[in-house]
Amino acid sequence: MPIEMRNDERGLRVKTYKKEREQALMAAVLAGEQIMRVYESDFAVAYKEDKSPVTLADERADALINRLLSESFPDYGILSEENIENQETLDKEYCFIVDPLDGTKEFVKKNGEFGVNIALSRGGESVMGVIYLPVTREIYFASRGEGAFVGRVDERDRLGEILPLTVSSRLTNLVVTTSHPYVGDKLKSLLVQHEDKIGDIRYVGSSIKGCLIARGMADVYYRFGHTNEWDTAAMHCIVEEAGGIFRQMDGTVLSYNRINHLNEKGFYVVNRRENIWV
Repeated sequence: MPIEMRNDERGLRVKTYKKEREQALMAAVLAGEQIMRVYESDFAVAYKEDKSPVTLADERADALINRLLSESFPDYGILSEENIENQETLDKEYCFIVDPLDGTKEFVKKNGEFGVNIALSRGGESVMGVIYLPVTREIYFASRGEGAFVGRVDERDRLGEILPLTVSSRLTNLVVTTSHPYVGDKLKSLLVQHEDKIGDIRYVGSSIKGCLIARGMADVYYRFGHTNEWDTAAMHCIVEEAGGIFRQMDGTVLSYNRINHLNEKGFYVVNRRENIWV
C-alpha cells in the first residue's frame, strides 16, 4: 500500500491517514447498523468476569469491524475490548484500537448514549479517531495534523455536510460533563472548589463527553476512575485536533497499544489550560 504524505507547517513530509480514516468511518457506520438492529430487539445481556455487560451488539459490531480493518490493513494490529488477550499487537507500529460498543451500560438502559469507537495508534500515539453515535447518526472524526470534524450519516449511509470542530474559549460559566448518575468524592470536591466558574453540569454516557468538548458544547471533563485504552483512544485524537487538552491526572500523555490496557491514573479533557484544576 503506498503511503500518502503531506507537508507539515515546517515543510517536512509527514504521513496522512486518509485510507485508514475512510475505512474506519465505513466500519463504524456498518457496525452502528448491526448495533441498532439489536437495540431495537428484545436482546439478552451477559456479564464478563469484571461484571461489565456484553450483548450480541458488542459481538456483532466487533466481528464486523475486525473483518473490515484486517482485510484492508493486514499488517496492522487490531486491539479490541472484545479481544484483549491479543498480545501480537505489541510488536506493531500501527494498531487499531476498537471499542465496538462504547457505553454498553447505556445501551442496556436504552438511553441512546452509546457509540462506536475506532482509533489508530502509531508508536503509542493516537493519530486517528472515529466516534459514531448510531442513534443520532452523528459521526466525529480526526487525524493527526489534519483537524477534527463532525458530520451526519443519512439513511443511505452517505456522509452529509462536514463541519470543523473547535473547542470553546470559555473560562467562566463553564459546562462540565461527566458520567451519570454517580459523581465520586474526588470529582465532587473538585467541582465544589471551582463552583464559581461552573454554569452547568451535563450528565452523559460514553465518549459523547469528549465529543461535546471538541464541539464547544462543553468545556471540562475530569475522570478519576479507571478506564481502558479503547475508551479514550478515539476521543483523545478528536479532542486534541479540535484544540483541546487531553492528559492523565499527573499531566503526562496517555499512550496506546500497551501491555497494561488500564488507564490507571485517570484523565482530564479541557478546552483551555486555565481549566486544568489538578
